[in-house]
Amino acid sequence: MRLKATGAGPAGYTALVAVVLALAVAGLLVAGRGLDSDGLLADGDASGHYKEPARAGDAAADAMRSVVHSAPPKPLEAAQTDAAAGTRTDGLTPSKPLVASDMPSSPAVGPLFYTGQGEVGHGCTASVVHSDRGDLIATAAHCVHQGGFRTDITFVPGYHDGVAPYGVWVPTAVDIDPAWAEDRDPDHDVAFLRVRPVDGSGPIERVTGAERIRFGAPARQPVRVLGYPSGAERTVGCQNSTVAESATQLRFDCAGLPNGTSGSPFLADVDATTGLGTLVGVLGGKDEGGDDETSYAAYFGAAAEHLYRRATG
Repeated sequence: MRLKATGAGPAGYTALVAVVLALAVAGLLVAGRGLDSDGLLADGDASGHYKEPARAGDAAADAMRSVVHSAPPKPLEAAQTDAAAGTRTDGLTPSKPLVASDMPSSPAVGPLFYTGQGEVGHGCTASVVHSDRGDLIATAAHCVHQGGFRTDITFVPGYHDGVAPYGVWVPTAVDIDPAWAEDRDPDHDVAFLRVRPVDGSGPIERVTGAERIRFGAPARQPVRVLGYPSGAERTVGCQNSTVAESATQLRFDCAGLPNGTSGSPFLADVDATTGLGTLVGVLGGKDEGGDDETSYAAYFGAAAEHLYRRATG
């Protein structure tokens, strides 16, 4: 479930050139450092914090204008009711069979698009998480830092069929643990991003709602995982109980969560009315997410809580 780099193609060439030129002029283009993708990279500070210049986010947003379009969003309450489908009748009982299948999109979950890989496309998933400022999203660290911080990221909550119903959002700051930046430690494969709207008003939590977050939760509990496979126009999801793979990793057995679902939220205690839940992990960690049958997440313990406090401080 590693981040999937999309290949270059005629459809994305014009947008790519615009982004590369804009970032090169701004002095933001950094060598690839042997990465498995062609992202545009920047350095953060020693603590794992990166403040994104407004011009970088603006360039990424400009590249998105030909990829997604706005449409009158479904009223938030109605969209949340759709996202809660199934919870009212079966709670979070395991999916049968244990294979991810189509699920209604959630306003608080969306794909991360990458605009510097040739053809613009999405390769990870993120979710809006409650914070005092209301501007926070969570994903896997390997989705945003690969030898350097990616500067070509946009977030499209509730995305479906080429539509950005709640707008396009770009990072203002990214926080990861130094242990990920230095050694790609799978026990720290977590990232928090503060975001701003490209058009319209924020903060994002007021627009989409937000998942709660919990640290130190029991390793074994029923969760829903909701994400966007690379290139897919809609969400897939699966329900099962997490178990402890180790003291620092959660394991989630369900097939059908391929490339693109890295960063997907592990949601416990999903509300039967809104579809919002409590974030207890993000798909990543061991093997940067797992394989075709099993997914992982770094356990949200003291280190993840410290990272969250730093990102929201």
